[in-house]
Amino acid sequence: MLSRVGWISEVGLLTAFITITGTFKLPGLLPGTEFQLSAPLAVAICAVFGFGKYITAGVLSSVIGLILGTQSLLNVFIAMVFRGVVGMIIVLFGNSWPIIVLAGPAGSAAARLALGGFIGKAAIPLLLAALPGMMYTALLAWPLTVLLKRIKEHKGR
Repeated sequence: MLSRVGWISEVGLLTAFITITGTFKLPGLLPGTEFQLSAPLAVAICAVFGFGKYITAGVLSSVIGLILGTQSLLNVFIAMVFRGVVGMIIVLFGNSWPIIVLAGPAGSAAARLALGGFIGKAAIPLLLAALPGMMYTALLAWPLTVLLKRIKEHKGR
């Protein structure tokens, strides 16, 4: 069990990881198909550090993005749908590798469908544009989970 200072420190570091990786996007071949590096990291954070730290770090990251002007309210809406779905899947089904691999793409799909509903535009093209990023997230989430588990096990030594 972490002390209050330890918990705050861990959440602060996780917030920084999400915020910084969220600023990096790998370009796609078509507009709207870019891949945000924070997606697989967020899945790994939820799996390793639990939903409470994950959602707290995610909300703080969104607040920082709003303050810095790097995110809009629409970006935060999409991110929160992603976080909610990923968190719900991991909380309900556990953190085995198949769940970790599927949670990110499910969160991305839900976020794109919610965006389509919110803006009143066809959600299917939005979903199709997200497919490359979903594949990257599925491929990277498990290795990042393993890495974060190793780091967490070795902290303080």
